[in-house]
This record gives sequence, C-alpha cells and structure tokens, in this order.
Amino acid sequence: MTQSPTAPLSADSPHGLAAVEQEIAHACKEARRERASVTLIAVSKTFAADAIFPIIRAGQRVFGENRVQEAKGKWPELIQAHPGLQLHLIGPLQSNKAKEAVALFDAIHSVDRASICEALAKEIKNQGKHPELFVQINTGEEPQKAGVAPQDADAFIAACRDKYGLKISGLMCIPPVDQAPAPHFALCAKIAARNGLKNLSMGMSADFAVAIQMGATHVRVGSAIFGTRTVAHP
Repeated sequence: MTQSPTAPLSADSPHGLAAVEQEIAHACKEARRERASVTLIAVSKTFAADAIFPIIRAGQRVFGENRVQEAKGKWPELIQAHPGLQLHLIGPLQSNKAKEAVALFDAIHSVDRASICEALAKEIKNQGKHPELFVQINTGEEPQKAGVAPQDADAFIAACRDKYGLKISGLMCIPPVDQAPAPHFALCAKIAARNGLKNLSMGMSADFAVAIQMGATHVRVGSAIFGTRTVAHP
C-alpha cells in the first residue's frame, strides 16, 4: 500500500489536532525531513463517532484503533460516509480475529507471533486484500507487553517473508513508560534498516517529536488530539 499524502487541515481544525500538526511540522523541520514523510495516525480508540467527525471534517484521513470488535462497531459507517479514510489496527491481534481485521483495516501494526502470521496469510489469500503489515518489536523486553524480542526480530521477519509469504512494511514499538524513548526508537530503526524495512511506527502523544527525530514514518497520537479518553458507544 502506498502512503497517502498528508491532507491539508482546515482553518478551523480542532485545537488538539492543530497543535499536533504544528509540532509534527516543527519536528520534521528540525530533522530536515519533509512533512509528507510522516503519517499521523489519530488514535480514536474508545471515542464514539461524534468525537471523530470533527477530526475527519478538519482533514485528518488516517485513524487507529486498538480492538477489532470496537472498530467494527463504528468504522464501517464512517468509512462509507467519508471515502478515502484509512484505518490502522495498532493494538494486539488475536488469530481468531484475523478474518475481520483483514477485511476492515488498511494496516496492522501488531504482527508478533507465528499463529498471527498463519492466520493473516490465510485471510490475505482468501480475501485478496493486502493490508500493510508491521512487526511489533518489544524493545524493552517487557513480559506484560506484546511484541518480538529484539534478538529474535531478524529470524521472525525472515519467517514472515519466507515461511508465510507476508509482505512486511515496517516495524512498530512502544517503549517502556519509565524509560527514555530515544534508545528504543533507535533500536527499532536499527533492526528495520538491516532488514530492508523503510517504515517505522513509533511515537505517541508524549514522545512523537522524539520519534520523528529518530526516523518514525508513522506516529500514533490519541490523547493529544482527542483529549481524555471515554467509553465508546458505537
């Protein structure tokens, strides 16, 4: 899948979105990168359609959800009403949800184990749909967190390609909350480079500017755009 160009935001963009866009532009300038080289994923998990509408109207076109079931409840109608939107799964994927995930999402950021690879390969073949795939790297090797350990990353990426026939677009990581993010972003970028992967999904509301400095091509920003999270009512 080719990366969509960044849509120009309207003059009356919601404050959070406008502020994030300004910070991304500044970070890109500091890193001597084009603004179009970074895709902003507006993370809309737990927010209902009425909170998402203003962000779409402002020109945002790429959104992220953590759960397949929640996304199924609210996004088909939004996508039908607003052609050209992209939806990214940024949370863990269960193999029994692979069919629904391939049908609904344009990108899946959480490929991290053999059972997911097998299920995705099957559904991609069955549906003829090819979502962009990111391997999640557990850079902090946190036992409670999903992702492939850094030392296993090369072998896992090779298996994705050679054993399961998956086209891997890039890597994703979520640094430990109690550690500086830059070394984790650097590690993820190093693994991507040696495996010939150009895309890096890294950086969230608190650290996306740092991630851009470290080469992020996709930043996942929720609370800085939408504010305090609520319970979604699809």
